[in-house]
Amino acid sequence: MTDSPEQDYDPGDVAIIGMSLRAPGARTKEEFWDNLVHGRESVSFLAKDDIHVDETLIHSPFYVRACGVLDTYDQFDPSVFGISDRMAAAMTPENRLYLESAWEALEDGGYDPDRLTAEIGMYGANNPQTAALYSSPPDRVSVGPEAIEASLAWSPDTMTSNALYYMGLTGEAVTVAAVCAGFHYAVHLACQSLLLGQTDMAIAGGAMVRLPHPRGHLWEENRVLSRDGHCRPFDANGTGTALSSGVVTLLLKPLGRAVADRDHVYAVVKGSAVNNNGVSAMAYGLAQPERLSACIANAMQVGGVDPETVSMYEANGLGLPMTDELEVHAAGMAFGKQTGTTSIGGVKGNVGHGGVVSGGFGAMKAALALYHRTLPATINLTEVNPDLDFPSTPFVPQLETAAWDPEAGIRRAGITSLGGGGYNAHLLLEEAPDADRRAPEPAGRPRLATLSALDDEALARQRERLLARLEADPELRLDDVCFSLNLGRKVMARRWAAVVRSREELIAALSGDATAGTSAAGTSVTSTAAAPPSDPGAFGRTDHGLVPAGGDAGALAGLAAAWVGGSQVDFGALHRGESGRRVPLPTYPFRPRRFWRTDW
Repeated sequence: MTDSPEQDYDPGDVAIIGMSLRAPGARTKEEFWDNLVHGRESVSFLAKDDIHVDETLIHSPFYVRACGVLDTYDQFDPSVFGISDRMAAAMTPENRLYLESAWEALEDGGYDPDRLTAEIGMYGANNPQTAALYSSPPDRVSVGPEAIEASLAWSPDTMTSNALYYMGLTGEAVTVAAVCAGFHYAVHLACQSLLLGQTDMAIAGGAMVRLPHPRGHLWEENRVLSRDGHCRPFDANGTGTALSSGVVTLLLKPLGRAVADRDHVYAVVKGSAVNNNGVSAMAYGLAQPERLSACIANAMQVGGVDPETVSMYEANGLGLPMTDELEVHAAGMAFGKQTGTTSIGGVKGNVGHGGVVSGGFGAMKAALALYHRTLPATINLTEVNPDLDFPSTPFVPQLETAAWDPEAGIRRAGITSLGGGGYNAHLLLEEAPDADRRAPEPAGRPRLATLSALDDEALARQRERLLARLEADPELRLDDVCFSLNLGRKVMARRWAAVVRSREELIAALSGDATAGTSAAGTSVTSTAAAPPSDPGAFGRTDHGLVPAGGDAGALAGLAAAWVGGSQVDFGALHRGESGRRVPLPTYPFRPRRFWRTDW
């Protein structure tokens, strides 16, 4: 990270600089957003033959065959992390999902774990029941060291420390237990650590795999699970929600430092707050309006935010009239009298209730809404519950996807998450600050773009995904792309490099069949599969690797040849003094395989 001075930003603001998600119907955050803006419901309705559990319940008239299915819940790519197949099978599905998601969030933010010397906080929530339902290891005292090693892979407590270890990082590791408010609690603790200076960056999130998977649920009147499997937030005919699985992680850094480090900022955490109902609960497990209201108001107070400026409220929204009424009442008290209007929505209509990661689905929806300046519709809302009395509140149900044009002139979103046992949590997000204007990128300057992977098949997929990204976003600058690739990706054995002068040349290089050579336009393409000879002694050298003798195309082509041949390159020196910024680019193409343990 750079030592350049921080600009004048609120010292309590925390930037979201990387994000990763897997949810029902979406393997990426981009697919998730596309589902939201197009109003897709991702809860699956299972055939009886698809359900291999609940034999005594499945024929009950009250058994609902609905589930938010996570199609990669049992798959993992251990090779990226140097994990043996045996250990991969011992790890619970939540441990594996969180590890891959944390990796993706770090890459999405443009950081290579091998180049980081900073203290990284790792905060995550999971379901303590998953480990027991997966396969409890034998008693470690009687079996010895082998079982201890397996237990560390299996334990829900070590999910975050495993992520630090296998990603090659050091810092804090905290696994959170706060039931369905777990994601929010993880983000809250991460922000506190960053603002206290205990960590330099933090990864915060949650992972939930409902086991056995997939399965339905048994409906009971006035409970939170839906009678027909659909979740209808704020609807008069709502009967609750379906259960789902997923993982969400965020990469966080103090905003001033993020701007100074030329990070890409999706959104800003302005404030967060948590509390518990304790003995004040109306009934154990139900929201207590005064306590929830205090939590929401506290998050706004921490961020120095006037409720008048919060124009999106992402509710916990279980779709059960009783719980929706309690939440709307509590949020209304926190916002107070308001002349403006605040859009209210609930993502559970799309993906169901993801347990400890449910707040992550809401936070991801809000962050992407801020990023795209769009308010997604709340689906399955056809008859607004009149008992919610929305006209007397600051809230207006978001019935259609629409452009987000706030009256206050700034976009802010509040996201509530509730957990059984009286857990209340609220995050307050704000749109990213406008980026400083830059001079146009110098035309015709040669630049080096690099990709690497564990094998040639994964390297080919890297090229395909980067090509698709460049073709989809004509606003991407070449200097940003090269800066992000060269400094933000772990260097692996199989490598590809191109020396190009424009986006068009990079697109052509990625599209070409040749793995090495020089095009008619002068573009030099080099890969491990056809590495040309090089003389590392012809280059300058720092403690971090080779540096080119100059910035011309020939010097960069020689450096590319040395790099694909296995030499270490000082990419920091290569980009020193440039204005490139980190931009989100495709993350590593994991090659997941099924790992599952039924006994020890």
